[in-house]
Amino acid sequence: MWNKLSLLRKQYINQRIMDSIDYEKFCMISIVYNSSKIEGCSLTETDTKVLIEKNITAHGKPLTDHLMVKDHFNAFLFIKAEASKKRKLSIAFIQEMNSYVMKSTGGMVSSISGDFDTSKGDLRLAQVYVDKKYFPDFSKVSNLLQQLVGSINSKIDIVNGDEISKLSADLHYNFVNIHPFGDGNGRTARLLMNYIQLYHSEPLIKIFTEDRAEYIDALNDTEDMEDPNIFRSFICKQQIKFFEAELEKYNNSKSGFNLLL
Repeated sequence: MWNKLSLLRKQYINQRIMDSIDYEKFCMISIVYNSSKIEGCSLTETDTKVLIEKNITAHGKPLTDHLMVKDHFNAFLFIKAEASKKRKLSIAFIQEMNSYVMKSTGGMVSSISGDFDTSKGDLRLAQVYVDKKYFPDFSKVSNLLQQLVGSINSKIDIVNGDEISKLSADLHYNFVNIHPFGDGNGRTARLLMNYIQLYHSEPLIKIFTEDRAEYIDALNDTEDMEDPNIFRSFICKQQIKFFEAELEKYNNSKSGFNLLL
């Protein structure tokens, strides 16, 4: 499977698809759509594109969904700029990233252990339970994050080839299982994954919304089996799916256009 990914990546790069006008922007919009949809956003991909490009809202759809998409895209622009500076990961950087994600839809949360603001990237001060799973106690979050960023930073400048995608997958998996924030953890995890890609000027990774169930299963199975290759393989398959779709569109475009008159 990884050999297939390497072959498709080479074909994708050799065709210079990424050099097309506004191609990266369109990829980012599509990733934002899929990432937001995974979290339950009601906007279609066309709604998302029109909102980001024209600032026009979709009739009859919740304001919160529009704000989620706008914030997500701005967070993407933020990490793109930081990747160009080769900024290393830190807890403060991840908090800043999450604050972009949650800027317009977060707010103060009161808990027994204290108040925290999900719109400002505050680390959670409460226990989190999602889909039959308890995440680490909030008292352990800071140390777990520090271990994670230390491990990623020790590898980020020496990985190459398939190891880049594997590092992206590992960062995503470990971050989402720490679940350090009160909200926006999934979107932030997917941004962190693509931060590694941007850092290395590699094609972005899109997790397709129609594969959400397989995505959740891959995360859960990786934890149950204690095998990082499960989630790495899922990310590999998503990249293969992306490259195949983009190459098919590109090859179809070479067949030419016929006027319909």
